[in-house]
Amino acid sequence: MSNNAYNEEGIEQMPLQAFAEKAYLDYSMYVILDRALPHIGDGLKPVQRRIVYAMSELGLSATAKFKKSARTVGDVLGKFHPHGDTACYEAMVLMAQSFSYRYPLIDGQGNWGSADEPKSFAAMRYTESRLTPYAQTLLSELGQGTVAWGPNFDGTLKEPLQLPARLPNILLNGATGIAVGMATDIPPHNLREVAAACIQLLEQPDAPLELLCQHLPAPDYPTAAEIITPRSDLLKIYASGNGTLRLRARYEREQGDIVITDLPYQTSGNKVLEQIAAQMQAKKLPMIEDLRDESDHENPTRLVIVPRSNRVDVEPLMSHLFATTDLERTYRVNLNMIGLNGRPMVKGLREILGEWLTFRFATVQRRLEYRLQQVQDRLHLLEGLLIAYLNLDEVIRIIRNEDEPKSILMERFGLSERQADSILDTRLRHLARLEEMKIRGEQTTLEKERQQLERTLGSKTRMKNLIKKEIVADAERYGDPRRSLLVERSAAEALDESRLTPSEPMTVVLSEKGWIRAAKGHEIDPASLSYKSGDQFLSAARLRSNQQVAFLDSSGRAYSLPVHTLPSARGQGEPLTGRLTPPSGAQFLCTLGGEAEQWYLLASDAGYGFLIQLKDLYGKNKSGKALLNLPTNAQLLPPLPVNNPQQELLVAISNEGRLLLFPLSELPVLQKGKGNKMIAIPAERAASRDELLTYLAILPPNTPITLRTGRRTLTLSPEKLENYRGERGRRGNKLPHGFQQVTGIEE
Repeated sequence: MSNNAYNEEGIEQMPLQAFAEKAYLDYSMYVILDRALPHIGDGLKPVQRRIVYAMSELGLSATAKFKKSARTVGDVLGKFHPHGDTACYEAMVLMAQSFSYRYPLIDGQGNWGSADEPKSFAAMRYTESRLTPYAQTLLSELGQGTVAWGPNFDGTLKEPLQLPARLPNILLNGATGIAVGMATDIPPHNLREVAAACIQLLEQPDAPLELLCQHLPAPDYPTAAEIITPRSDLLKIYASGNGTLRLRARYEREQGDIVITDLPYQTSGNKVLEQIAAQMQAKKLPMIEDLRDESDHENPTRLVIVPRSNRVDVEPLMSHLFATTDLERTYRVNLNMIGLNGRPMVKGLREILGEWLTFRFATVQRRLEYRLQQVQDRLHLLEGLLIAYLNLDEVIRIIRNEDEPKSILMERFGLSERQADSILDTRLRHLARLEEMKIRGEQTTLEKERQQLERTLGSKTRMKNLIKKEIVADAERYGDPRRSLLVERSAAEALDESRLTPSEPMTVVLSEKGWIRAAKGHEIDPASLSYKSGDQFLSAARLRSNQQVAFLDSSGRAYSLPVHTLPSARGQGEPLTGRLTPPSGAQFLCTLGGEAEQWYLLASDAGYGFLIQLKDLYGKNKSGKALLNLPTNAQLLPPLPVNNPQQELLVAISNEGRLLLFPLSELPVLQKGKGNKMIAIPAERAASRDELLTYLAILPPNTPITLRTGRRTLTLSPEKLENYRGERGRRGNKLPHGFQQVTGIEE
């Protein structure tokens, strides 16, 4: 069957695929061209253009009285735009909101929404409206033959297909829209900057994009938030027509408080407060004490954040809020629009300005040609009137006596039909001799204007100068300073959990049975706490509530937990195995806490050890991380804190009464492993537990040490200790008789 066939009854038939494809393509092109995308000439979508035109037809200029918005919507729907009144009114509201449009086209009276709730506007039967002065840049040349006109939807009226924009409104107010298979996101720009870029391109048609961006560096949103996108990225956006921008709120310090004065474009202050309050309720912002909204008519945006104290570092706090709330937002840029060729296309800045200037050239040329035609027509009529006044008596005689005076006048004086009609239409009161002087004066004025118009139309340079002069005049009249400051900032970073938790002194207590708890303060005596029957104190670590506490078990594995999540010491705590899962048979031996950069010595009683920082013990795995590889039957010795690995000395004592002294710097720094041999112990004797490393001590240089055996003590001065100095991994020297079974060390 062919694509177009008719059955016996004369009904057209076509394949479903062909019909569906054609219908969908027609619908797609309609949505793209007639609904969603703006035209490069006037920067308006059809509904916006029809609203502005309908208001001008109603006489709602900037100096007219306000009229009900329902009147305008009714005219738009009834004459030009047969669609829903709600959608039409919402498009009208958007053009009236100063926080949505950089240069509003409609001056609204009544409730037109707020920055916090743009959709909270009153119904159209309550609000009133008229056009703004800026709207005249779109309408002032409309009746001067500047644009093409087409029939409205029912063919009873004519409507402009574009408005004769005197400025590139496509960039000034931008546009957003979603069509079929494409979208547009054009940000608003500053009028003075856009005008300067246009003039630059007029004077230098081959100006590079970099030069244009010196005049037009970035978009300019209705709100005064900071644009923090680097200039190099902005240049790429304007080159390709695609990219993303980042806007960040502005804040000030007032007597210790943080006052947010400007929010990013289309950001709700109420939503920002809710986002911050949610973090405060979750105890993720302990450095904030209070939150207030002091916005009013004089200060549309004034959000006050009260820090807990003057010691709070504001910069990282605000960086966290920028990263986790709408105080900083990303905006998509997609410079997609309908060009002069009637096709949608994503264009770069240079293409947009160049194509708009082409549109402006054509508009001005049509305006001048239209005016030239009017001047020539008027001169033609004045020429006929002057002939009549010079032969006034004869003209009066012909009119009084002839049945067909028009033809007689044309034949007698060589007049055209239009000249003859003009003479016949002239009132008697204008036949005074004084009128001749007026005609000659008007002829002289119009002749000068005709010559000026012809010279301008015949010279490209004069046309450029005229367009430049008009752009400068409009920029001077409607322009204003930039609102969105262009500031390069470092990327916002959310604070980690440790910095978001209050920093309070805490003591973490571990019992022999593996029960854990945390007490406030460092003065607490862990041994004095109450323990379950058969249980007692094992280990404690003094640290801060915003830090992590580390645990070591008998298998050599390390674990960590945030301190602020541990149960209070008011009770007896909870089993550590409820949060962590050590290997079968392993028991928790000790707790470690403090600064993450703190050094520790990890060692086994088989005589091996290495240096490690506390942060390398941290992990998120419930089953911990393998840290110290223990030789057969070896056990973990209590970790020792190290203050200065490069200068301190290590004392190692075995149960055989041997002591070895060597620099701590000879031990390796590892993140896990067995470590290096500290004091020589034969492997078979270590495995059988016959010979073990029993004590370790870390000494600063030139520091004595006291050994204890039972009640007896032996103090070794730095000079005597030198007798035991040796290379790492040696057997060490024997201690004096009677002190070969050391039971304690005192520094």
